[in-house]
Amino acid sequence: MSRPIGTPAELERRRRRAVELMDQGESPTVIARILGVHRPSLYRWRQADRSRPDGLAAKPHPGPTPRLSDTQLAELERLLLQGATAHGWANELWTAPRVAEVIHRHFGVRFHPEHVRKILKRRLH
Repeated sequence: MSRPIGTPAELERRRRRAVELMDQGESPTVIARILGVHRPSLYRWRQADRSRPDGLAAKPHPGPTPRLSDTQLAELERLLLQGATAHGWANELWTAPRVAEVIHRHFGVRFHPEHVRKILKRRLH
């Protein structure tokens, strides 16, 4: 099974409820089926809860490692500020495909133009 979807607080709340139900005598099989987890997870959660106060705390999911570092993004911004003609285009219009080409030329990383739009919007605003 993959990591369940939810905020760390929601995941922790779910684990605490599962341990509470087990402590009240509810069947681990039933709890596991309802929560969509394996039974051993329930026992691991109960043991973690008993062994340390923050034993059921969920860690934030870090997500994928960005393919361009913050330093590279700063460099990309500098490159884009030079203008499109400085990079060989006939006019100053920056399009996502053009930016994708600049990224590939300078950093060796290929991105789909739609992803380039997201990078520009989220990380270079």
